[in-house]
Amino acid sequence: DESPGCVAMVAITIDSVTKLFGDTRAVDAVSIDIAEGELFFLLGPSGCGKTTLLRMIAGFYYPDEGRILFDGRDVSHVPPHKRNTGMVFQNYALWPHMSVRQNLAFGLEMHAVAEPERQRRVDEALEMVQMTEYAQRLPNQLSGGQQQRVAVGRALVLHPDVVLLDEPLSNLDARLRLEMRDQITALHETLGLTMVYVTHDQSEALSMADRMAIMRRGRISQLGPPRQVYRRPASRFIADFIGETNLLDATVAATGSIVHLDTAAGPLQSSAFPEGLRVGDPVHCSIRPESLGVQMEGSSAVNRLAGEVVRVFFLGNHDQIFLRLADGSEIKVVESSADEPVRASRLEVSCGVDDVVVLPAED
Repeated sequence: DESPGCVAMVAITIDSVTKLFGDTRAVDAVSIDIAEGELFFLLGPSGCGKTTLLRMIAGFYYPDEGRILFDGRDVSHVPPHKRNTGMVFQNYALWPHMSVRQNLAFGLEMHAVAEPERQRRVDEALEMVQMTEYAQRLPNQLSGGQQQRVAVGRALVLHPDVVLLDEPLSNLDARLRLEMRDQITALHETLGLTMVYVTHDQSEALSMADRMAIMRRGRISQLGPPRQVYRRPASRFIADFIGETNLLDATVAATGSIVHLDTAAGPLQSSAFPEGLRVGDPVHCSIRPESLGVQMEGSSAVNRLAGEVVRVFFLGNHDQIFLRLADGSEIKVVESSADEPVRASRLEVSCGVDDVVVLPAED
């Protein structure tokens, strides 16, 4: 067997896959191509089908329709132990009566790996997840973060073609989550393995993913690199789910290379809009809080919104300012923190034409 540093990378093809539970279509005709060596995220709210899809890739569920292929080989109905995947579970799933070393060796024993090779791989995996000094401890003698590292090590020790991670950091506190996020990213960069990672935590996905698919009601709502999905959400749901945004209802006033929009808070202009808009169409506008900047009186900037300052939160490196607009709605503005707090009772903010993302009304 090759060492994990030079593993064979596997491309995954999910081809029109559907999974039914009774009358519920938990996964509904999903197609995704995951490149070899990619760190790919499945993201979405609870019940969207992301874990069901991951379990089909692992072989714990078989699809009712469609196919799953590893490097072109149909594994749709191949049992888990014959797929060469490593799984990292949300609850760690460690054997409580076994030491760290025994937990890592267990899967290799099941695969009848010879003793010298087994010990070599366990030592290698312990080093990778920085748990060598804890090798003789039992799981209940470890912190949550250490248990999670053992769970990752147990997946890697098998020299898998694919690593599957099911909300692996959700049981950790905020600081440990950031630490493990860095470690998993570093491991991925070092090993170059194909990894599929399920989470509902958008900051995890934005900071780690090569690409991500946002799921909703069993289907893919949008698929792409994190920056693209964040900057150009395809729907109101995506804009609202990924990061924070201000959503304004609008009507198309004029079309062209720039779309002119009427809102209850004032006119807006956008260069980021879907094709086929017509004058009079109802739409939503998404404006990220950090793209709004406070303007001086009498500014000639486009996309100006004026409002009454409702609340200001100082968050160290930035201020969150909440403004009540003319129509009574509130928007959030993120500004780099100044030396002095915001004291004005009214502010005018503006953003560029590419910061107003026009979204279809139906969603």
